[in-house]
Amino acid sequence: MRFIYILFIFLYLLMPVAGNAQEDSLSIIKADTLSKDSMRSERPNYALLRGIFAAQSGLYLGTIYGLSRSWYKNPLTHFTVKDDTGEWLQMDKMGHLYTSYQIARHTAELYKKTGISKRQMLVYGAISGIIFQTPIEILDGFSPDYGFSPGDMVANISGSVLYLGQIALWDEVRIQPKFSFHYTSLSRVRPELLGSNRYESWLKDYNGQTYWFSASPKSFFRGMNWPAWLCFSVGYGIHDMISAERETSIERGYRPYRQYYFSLDIDLTKIKTKSKFVRTLGFFANSIKIPAPALQFSKKGIDFKPFYF
Repeated sequence: MRFIYILFIFLYLLMPVAGNAQEDSLSIIKADTLSKDSMRSERPNYALLRGIFAAQSGLYLGTIYGLSRSWYKNPLTHFTVKDDTGEWLQMDKMGHLYTSYQIARHTAELYKKTGISKRQMLVYGAISGIIFQTPIEILDGFSPDYGFSPGDMVANISGSVLYLGQIALWDEVRIQPKFSFHYTSLSRVRPELLGSNRYESWLKDYNGQTYWFSASPKSFFRGMNWPAWLCFSVGYGIHDMISAERETSIERGYRPYRQYYFSLDIDLTKIKTKSKFVRTLGFFANSIKIPAPALQFSKKGIDFKPFYF
């Protein structure tokens, strides 16, 4: 396991070195046409970039160490693979995709402040979304309680690809993955699995989680008379899952089922404002689906939710 930690540190530290080499090459090419002052103004802030990499590495290793000491009840053993794609009606996979996407989105924006090229910014962000979660999957592989999940890895990669692919295709993010949560009574049925308090339930009770994909028609049809910030949103959730396995929930007297939602949403990054603070706040808050009326579709039929979160 120490080799894996060292490898990722090496990759993090190697990135700015490659960036310096590329920038030096560009400087030689531009030397005949640009003044020293203009070259100096275009040079990325590599000190800030290295600081970000160092902070990321520290946070990254601290998180992995903390998980290895507290999350895993039994000592780590030999590496195993477990196919868990059928568990939780794939809600946990939605969580992996969402998390990877948000890591990529936030770190790419952070790298943007260093002045590196857009391509570097996007690649570093996408790689961060994958790298930050991969050691957790590897730790699961060495845990006798879990096992390495190929489905989790696919979801992790998909989240980063969803971010990077939109920028590559459209030069902007048009489809925003978002999250909402409400408390359910099911956590009281199995508090050891679904959470013994409100904070744990927010993390563990998949029955109260909903994952959304929000997009504004204006992003796809530029000429239409529609506010760029007003989005349609489709969501996915589950109910009556008191175990990771559907069959176990049924044995305990519950009937798990999927839920699909249709609602309105707001893209907070599209609201025009001169305030840098408001723009920053909107960027961070844009990972959360706003409470709004919603239509719920399930095996029980169609239900209207006047206020759903």
